[in-house]
Amino acid sequence: MNPISSGSGESAAPAHRKLRIAVFNRTFSPTGGGAERYSIALVEQLAARHEIHVFAQEIDHHWPGVTYHRVSAPLRKPRWVNQLWFATATWWATRRGFDVVHSHENTWHGDVQTVHVLPVKYNLFHGRSGWRRALRWVKVVSSPRLLAYLAIERSRFSRRPQRHVIATSPTLKEVLARTYPVSSSVLAVIPPGVSLPARDLDQRVARSRLGLPTQGRFIAFIGNDYQKKGLGTLLEALSGLPADVALVVVGNPSYIERFKQKAMALKVDDRVHFLGHLKDVSPLYEAADVLAHPTLEDTFAMVVLEAMAYGLPVVVSDARYCGIAGLLTDGENALILTSPTDAEQLSGNLARILQEPTFYRQLSAASRQFASQWSWATIASQQEAMYCEIADASSQQDRRSN
Repeated sequence: MNPISSGSGESAAPAHRKLRIAVFNRTFSPTGGGAERYSIALVEQLAARHEIHVFAQEIDHHWPGVTYHRVSAPLRKPRWVNQLWFATATWWATRRGFDVVHSHENTWHGDVQTVHVLPVKYNLFHGRSGWRRALRWVKVVSSPRLLAYLAIERSRFSRRPQRHVIATSPTLKEVLARTYPVSSSVLAVIPPGVSLPARDLDQRVARSRLGLPTQGRFIAFIGNDYQKKGLGTLLEALSGLPADVALVVVGNPSYIERFKQKAMALKVDDRVHFLGHLKDVSPLYEAADVLAHPTLEDTFAMVVLEAMAYGLPVVVSDARYCGIAGLLTDGENALILTSPTDAEQLSGNLARILQEPTFYRQLSAASRQFASQWSWATIASQQEAMYCEIADASSQQDRRSN
């Protein structure tokens, strides 16, 4: 299976019977983040051809032909207890009656396991040896939370009949193979896709819809974890840019007050617009002039691909920090940061884009061209082929058993 799709996205769907598919995602809402938008897009693409059942604790989505099952959440905190509850409840609900079970969560069950984040084991032990590694084990054995996460994760990556493990980027696949070598033979890459704009863009109208000034130049920032996605560095970079350059921040509103204070300390608060969550982020892509994504950790970064579909030049952390950067070329279709915490480098890259019209146009055209290769229809056809492979293998196994 080719992990990187190309073409217009008009590939033919695999010919197969209608499958009954269960999909797990604790939050099934477009405001949840990249993992949630990924699972939602696949469900929307495949619902016309298959019977899709979504199991989630929070549901803010409606699509024809999709059946939604709300999973109870008697204890939201501690989160590890809720994770155990969700895994157990979904296992019980889907242990029979489905052709394919697809989990986007850390669960021990599911024919398809799509991994969107770095493994807990990797975060705990990567780069640690000797006494530092021993101290980590002491921390693990004394923590019910870590023991629970690691136990579920180990089961998630174990070899089982018909199990497939999907990484959302080649970089993440390499990490998974190193962390859980037993899963290497069943690992595949199915990256996020993108929907190309279906209409001509009107920047002034989009800015008015968002309550933004219609004049000036705008940098877009999108992320639910402002700290991890590099907003602090971006605010520092903004202070070195001309006064007509402003920043629009979209994401988790619980961070707003903290970063408003930082903006005030840097004396750029009058140039920063915090919009909180947006159910539809497309108006932001229309309104902005450039996207900045100085993330410290992203296994792919769907927001970068989405921005490129709208022709926005992007500045993004390199592949050590952001999966999509491994597919981009610095200076050709993006500007890539060697250090996401270097505010001076970030400011310089943004200034170059905003102050060099010819370079801006070149990057904008290259962004669109890159994004055009990543249609959701093409990505969904890869996922569907995997579903069909699993269903066929299960049918053959049943026939042999009988």
